[in-house]
Amino acid sequence: MVELLVKSKVKEFVSSIDKDMRVSPEFYEALEAEVKALIEKAVKRAQAEGKKTLYARHV
Repeated sequence: MVELLVKSKVKEFVSSIDKDMRVSPEFYEALEAEVKALIEKAVKRAQAEGKKTLYARHV
């Protein structure tokens, strides 16, 4: 499985919102799945437009 997220950066961002908030391993797995699904949808939108480059509008 390809990991797209840098866990330390996710944790850092969460801490910037709430210093006491921790992140469980299951959260990373769920977030990874959501990111992959978002990318897959963006690729399909780009393909539907005949594009070979992803743009912000595909998100």
